[in-house]
Amino acid sequence: MKVLYLTTDGAKLVKKGNVLKLIKEEDTYHTIFPHQTEQIYIMGNIEITTPAFKLLMKNKIDTVFISKNGKFHGKLSFNPSKNVFLRIKQYKLLEDEKFKLDLSRAIIKAKIKNQITFLQRIYRNRGISEIKSSIKLLKTNLQSLDRADSLDSIRGIEGIASRNYFNGFKYAITTDFAVFKKRTKNPPEDNVNAVLSFLYTLIYFRVDAFLEAEGLDSYAGYLHSLDYGRKSLAFDLMEEFRTPIADTLCVALFNLGVLKKEDFREVIFSVDSEDYPLEPSENEETSIIENKKGVLLTKDGLKKVISQFERKLETEYYYPPESQKVFYKKLIHYQIKHFKRVILGQEKEYKPLVIK
Repeated sequence: MKVLYLTTDGAKLVKKGNVLKLIKEEDTYHTIFPHQTEQIYIMGNIEITTPAFKLLMKNKIDTVFISKNGKFHGKLSFNPSKNVFLRIKQYKLLEDEKFKLDLSRAIIKAKIKNQITFLQRIYRNRGISEIKSSIKLLKTNLQSLDRADSLDSIRGIEGIASRNYFNGFKYAITTDFAVFKKRTKNPPEDNVNAVLSFLYTLIYFRVDAFLEAEGLDSYAGYLHSLDYGRKSLAFDLMEEFRTPIADTLCVALFNLGVLKKEDFREVIFSVDSEDYPLEPSENEETSIIENKKGVLLTKDGLKKVISQFERKLETEYYYPPESQKVFYKKLIHYQIKHFKRVILGQEKEYKPLVIK
């Protein structure tokens, strides 16, 4: 089943027989076969006709509407959960402090271990002392997690570890035009942050789609605090995939010359900007600063990142629970299924992905 990204501004999605076509003037840009399509991302200004909408609904194709730079606008979803007993168990565990603490500790441990593994790989190639210092600090953060006795403590350690990680991460990128001083988002203040934010957004949507497919409530999370409209569980379960999928890909896109200087543009954000905020926020409500300067990918840059992201998801990785190599795309789904079994009490504890 395919995941498609439609990015042609001014185009129209229409129904032709039993297929969908993306047309602009006299040209056909895409022919979409519904029975082969799992999800569609509508990016930018694309019109959808009523017959096309009906065909999307008939075939229950999840359709996500985002701006041309990744801001989420809404989605059509056709997998409402009928398993009320699963939801009840999920909600009951929101009151189980030990479960929340153990799960959150496991997630952040895996995230930090993945960050250490990636930086060790970079250090072996570059031998920069600052990277070694970041690794040392991350190992200290990892030890601190065992002593954390509250969710606030775990969240605090994660925040410190994130700063330590990105202090070393910036030395992984060798391209002259790439800029990265620290992690910034909403808006990203440089070209590296622009890529990271967009990749994290794509992972977030993918995790959320699998949660929905398995009948789990994305809003009922355990590590990230609950808030109106915040899909906390999607943020919880995407943490383990940030480094092995997004961070490694971001570095490769720059170092291998896939992205060029002309693939980025500087933008002044305002309260009315359709591109602000870019990245879904797992923290408190993002405060919008008038006339804030940021950097975004151009249309061509977006196409490059999307193409390479989908190729990354088709990369095989050895998955111990299945004792075989699986594509990252399937691996994400397997992990969501594993989490579901934990919620149902069929497995004792959740084991996040830890890369080797």
